[in-house]
Amino acid sequence: MYCPKCGMENPEDEKICKACSAELPVVPDLPPVVKTSKLAIWSFVLALLGIVTFNITALPAIICGIIGLVKINSSNGRLKGKGFAISGLILPFVIFVFLCLGMAILMPALGKVRQLSERIVCSTNLNSLGKATLVYVNDYNSYPPADKWCEELISKADVSPKQFLCIGDAEHEGLSSYAFNGNLIGVNPADVPPDTVLFFETNAAANPVGGAEILTTENHQDEGCNIVFADGSAKFVKKEELETLKWQP
Repeated sequence: MYCPKCGMENPEDEKICKACSAELPVVPDLPPVVKTSKLAIWSFVLALLGIVTFNITALPAIICGIIGLVKINSSNGRLKGKGFAISGLILPFVIFVFLCLGMAILMPALGKVRQLSERIVCSTNLNSLGKATLVYVNDYNSYPPADKWCEELISKADVSPKQFLCIGDAEHEGLSSYAFNGNLIGVNPADVPPDTVLFFETNAAANPVGGAEILTTENHQDEGCNIVFADGSAKFVKKEELETLKWQP
């Protein structure tokens, strides 16, 4: 501190000038400069980002929050921002809980969407088989031979082998997830009513033929199965309605 009378520099805590014995002015005690901890702010910001990043920023937010709190507590009042740091520590856990609840709500809905898409793909496959069979009937005036109906539709009606497999069934190369109604063997297609079952879902096999006894609903969570009728139309029939199907021509 400089003496205002003689200009002599004195120690800060001196009250009398050592050179001229003049009274030195009293310097008021200024309050310490208080700053907000940057780590606390970053902790809060990273925690908020967890909302849009599915909590990927949770760990950095927690680390910054812990270090920020330690520095704030040891700063003797020069650092503030405890609220930001604590929020940065708590928010990731709150977001995690909400994410879990959201997933618990969405998962069943997503499962239903997947099931519906599998039904549509399966129905499309069967619809293609139905139309191909109508083409075959138009050309040969009979249904494909029961012992090789898959091969006949592939070679003579331009059907892909993949169209014989339901997407909900395990893939079996060279097999078919769909069966031909055995009650139509040797029957004139012209004598078959349009609402008679033509193809239906079954356990994968080579050229499966049969009736209701080999029908399966396993490919669609036991809720029903896709059916193709003699007029070539395809429909998903619920399990409780399968008994109403017409098998005999």
